[in-house]
Amino acid sequence: MSKGKVLLGMSGGVDSSVAAILLKEQGYEVVGATMKLWEAEENKTEEGCSSLSSVYDAKKICDYLNITHYTFDFKKEFEKNVIQNFIESYKNGKTPNPCIECNKHMKFDLFYQKAIEIGCEYIATGHYAKTEYSEKYKQYVLKKSETEGKDQSYVLYNIPKEIIGKILFPLGNFKTKEEIRKIAKKYNLQTANKPDSQEICFIPDNNYGKFLETRLNPNHCINCTEKMLTPRQNC
Repeated sequence: MSKGKVLLGMSGGVDSSVAAILLKEQGYEVVGATMKLWEAEENKTEEGCSSLSSVYDAKKICDYLNITHYTFDFKKEFEKNVIQNFIESYKNGKTPNPCIECNKHMKFDLFYQKAIEIGCEYIATGHYAKTEYSEKYKQYVLKKSETEGKDQSYVLYNIPKEIIGKILFPLGNFKTKEEIRKIAKKYNLQTANKPDSQEICFIPDNNYGKFLETRLNPNHCINCTEKMLTPRQNC
């Protein structure tokens, strides 16, 4: 008997790929989904957790595991809530963490809404974190993962407490990343040796200065990545 239907966020990497296997083994009906969050401006070449190549890799894994896969186009929402926040923070002398904003607005808001729309009871990601029910607080709470040096609970602190009980983190009890890669190799996943993404997804060359210089150009639309003829024009 199925434990319920879960929408799994898949980036095309080894963590989310193994998360799909673990959830299936635990008895969940798994549906995979990748969020399309940004599009490169120069020659449309992309890398990163929501790039075209990542969408393709995630779909291949889902096909291999006989899992339905969706692609959600959240580029406008990502531009407004994550990229613009990144730019404005630097303008104001602050150091932003776009992953925190992405988790807040995209993964655990819009993504959760999509899960409800397609009839899923839970959402899941390949984050290294855990949830458990707290008798003290009489609700589900976020906890640190067991994984050495990989805990990601610190970027998940702003998940709405009302939905923590609906989130699954299948990787939270593993001790090392190597354990995850061993599972991927056991199942012959193409992502088994795929390197971890270290850069900010919308700055794949890690050149913050160039990105900010380009985006602060007055001939860019303030709401998207398009270049406009009229300075500071909205599209």
